[in-house]
Amino acid sequence: MLAHTSSSQTALQLIAPDMARVDAVIAQRLESEVPLVGQVSQYIIAAGGKRLRPALLLLMCGALGYKGDQRFNLAAVVEFIHTATLLHDDVVDASELRRGLATANESFGNPASVLVGDFLYSRAFQMMVDANDMRVMQILSDATNVIAEGEVMQLMNIHNADLDEAAYLRVIRSKTAKLFEASSRLAAILAKSSSEVEEACAVYGQALGTAFQVIDDVLDYDGDPTVMGKSLGDDLREGKATLPLIIAMQRSQPAQRKIVQNAIETGDNAQIQSILSIIRDTGALDASRQAAAIEAQRAIDVLIQFEPNKHVNALLELASKLLIRQA
Repeated sequence: MLAHTSSSQTALQLIAPDMARVDAVIAQRLESEVPLVGQVSQYIIAAGGKRLRPALLLLMCGALGYKGDQRFNLAAVVEFIHTATLLHDDVVDASELRRGLATANESFGNPASVLVGDFLYSRAFQMMVDANDMRVMQILSDATNVIAEGEVMQLMNIHNADLDEAAYLRVIRSKTAKLFEASSRLAAILAKSSSEVEEACAVYGQALGTAFQVIDDVLDYDGDPTVMGKSLGDDLREGKATLPLIIAMQRSQPAQRKIVQNAIETGDNAQIQSILSIIRDTGALDASRQAAAIEAQRAIDVLIQFEPNKHVNALLELASKLLIRQA
């Protein structure tokens, strides 16, 4: 069973004052003499989101007892890197909606989105220098490179109906989980923790990020479109073979498998209702959720070496609640 915290506060409530400090850093560092840079940056930041990566860094700092101001700067850095990937992702995927709002590329055009994404990457690297720590630079530069590799791997796998679970996990651990891992590891570096604690933090972040992405892929076939701000089957339209589809093809009859395979290879979701039935009937959603639960439990298990405090409890809660999120 997954552990649950006894704390009455949610993870995000606990760090609300810290997140306000991060928001102030973000607002300050988004300033540019080029008006379009500020407009697009503010648009994507103001669109909201879970801010899980900076929250994770702040929570892990609290778990390790680090209270220095550098945590606000680096939390803003990871949010800038994440936001840059969103701007580029939406261009690559030709997405029109994100969180129920028009994407930046839909509102400002592809060239502006790509170039402002570049601005956010380069601004993040300027801010990394403020930490005056080569390990911080190493972790963030390596993470940014791995994320880019993950994006390319995903592009190569588009319309590939032969993708297996191992290849799928390799992509999401690069594209999504790597920044979660870096955020957790940065807290340990700031706190000057031992190599063992640093590695535990990294494992927690990677496992949490992997669980987060698997659940995200489940919700593409089992979520509420009004809550998610996007249509069911958007991944299928983009030709992405995610875990629910991979498991459904493994478990389905030949005729059903052909329907799913054809949809992946063509990006045609005209038979989305039939595919949703195949996914449900084969138990692919439950199996995918179980895969996410295993990752969430892996994240929880590494926290047992930490001294209990309210931030550790919040990290336990965060891993548990990922599995029941609806958006």
